[in-house]
Amino acid sequence: MTRRIFWCVLLTALLLIGPERATAVEHGDVIHKKDGTWVFKNTEDPVLKFMRDTGWITTEKYFTVSSQTGNNWIEPADAILNVRREVDWRRYLKTGLHLPDWLDLGLEQRTRVESYDHPWRVVQVPGNGAPDTQIPLRSRVRLGLGGNGPVRFLFEGQDSRSFLLSGAAGSFQNNTTVNEFDALQLFGALKLDNVLGTGLRTDFHFGRWTSDFGRRRLIGRNNFRNTTNSFDGFHWQIGQEQLWRLRAFVVEPVIRNTEQLDHQNSKSLFWGTYFQDHHFPWFQMDAYYLGLNDRRVANVANHRTYSTFGGRLYKDPKPGEPHYEIETAWQIGTTGATDHFAYLNHLDLGYTFDLPWTPRLVFHYDYASGDREPGDGQNGSFDTLFGSRNFEFTRTGIWGPFYRTNLQTPGWRVIVTPTPNLLLEIKHRVWFLAQSKDFFGQSGLRDPTGQSGTSLGQDVELRAQWALNPNLDFDFGYAHWFKGSYFDSPIIIAQMPTGGNKDSDYFFAAVRVRI
Repeated sequence: MTRRIFWCVLLTALLLIGPERATAVEHGDVIHKKDGTWVFKNTEDPVLKFMRDTGWITTEKYFTVSSQTGNNWIEPADAILNVRREVDWRRYLKTGLHLPDWLDLGLEQRTRVESYDHPWRVVQVPGNGAPDTQIPLRSRVRLGLGGNGPVRFLFEGQDSRSFLLSGAAGSFQNNTTVNEFDALQLFGALKLDNVLGTGLRTDFHFGRWTSDFGRRRLIGRNNFRNTTNSFDGFHWQIGQEQLWRLRAFVVEPVIRNTEQLDHQNSKSLFWGTYFQDHHFPWFQMDAYYLGLNDRRVANVANHRTYSTFGGRLYKDPKPGEPHYEIETAWQIGTTGATDHFAYLNHLDLGYTFDLPWTPRLVFHYDYASGDREPGDGQNGSFDTLFGSRNFEFTRTGIWGPFYRTNLQTPGWRVIVTPTPNLLLEIKHRVWFLAQSKDFFGQSGLRDPTGQSGTSLGQDVELRAQWALNPNLDFDFGYAHWFKGSYFDSPIIIAQMPTGGNKDSDYFFAAVRVRI
């Protein structure tokens, strides 16, 4: 055990060295042949090189593992469920333990420090306006069986905790920040290539899984938040390479408990179909239907029975070309005994300049409907279901004041990449309530008279992401929220912690290690 700990510490230290500092040329290694001549490879993975040079692994094993990238990677069982950057990194621990290709083992740990002042949520009134500072920790372990075979299994456990630096009173903590060790994914998968000679691939997943659908506005595997949505049930997909695919699922959403084991409830059912077409790069398309029947809470007024229909058109960013994205989603059904009719509209227009640092300018507009008149028998508040907000609104975690409901917001952002592994971003958005009498997100704030208006203010956010390699990355950010006139209303001030109407500053710093 002591030896294993030693190697884990050593591997982490080597990660900090970085591939750029350990080149094959420096050590006189001949790597591959180009144009008939043997040449040196200009970069080499320092951890694998160390293992080989010390005899921990053979040269043959070194070349085998080094080649398992790109299209040659050993695809994990959740590869088509989640975006690749979430599951693709070099498995140093597996390599060091000499595990076979059919067995996958990976560890991930993220530590973040984050803080903000002048809290605004109703639940934070006991803190009397004190700043909220926390250290969230998220640890994951992955164990997979089956390699690239047709039958595979995956277990992924996650432990999410958050240590308070500012005291319990007024700190924002719930099951979005804390969920002690539990099964995040546990499922079996069946993959069939070239179904009936058609060239199509189909996959079946049964058990507990996480997933990303489309741009992740309605279903997403949370990557900034400290806890993660997951589902128990069945998932199926069929498709042709990168051209198109059709997905369907029937699940019970997992109910996260901060300390006890997570569970599902037979009175909560979620199902849907999702089609994606990529035949035309300038006119890619998604179309979907999602159904939700959630009757697990005792209060009948909070029962949710919706059908959500939607579609998305988009073109991906490329240097020297414009890009766009349009998504619209419409919900019909009931909330308790009240009719439910709500909608979401999203628009992106951008251009990526073919210049050094490839600057990308994007203009955004989002409208998520709200409830026009409480008690009128019609609920108009859009429900974002199990979607993610981090990528286009604000950082979530203990921050995240803006939700995809009762909101309209124009904005813009500029993204530059000085080096392939460094991304810098500045964002500015202006925020309004869509309806003045409805709740402001999940803050608990509401003025049923509508006299407080709709101006929530504007925010400016800076972010820097530096990925030393797929196994080690850093993330830093700062946001200033200029609060609008809505928060100066006596009706709203009476609901907030002391000083909640003042501008808020938020910062975070995070490091993630994967082995």
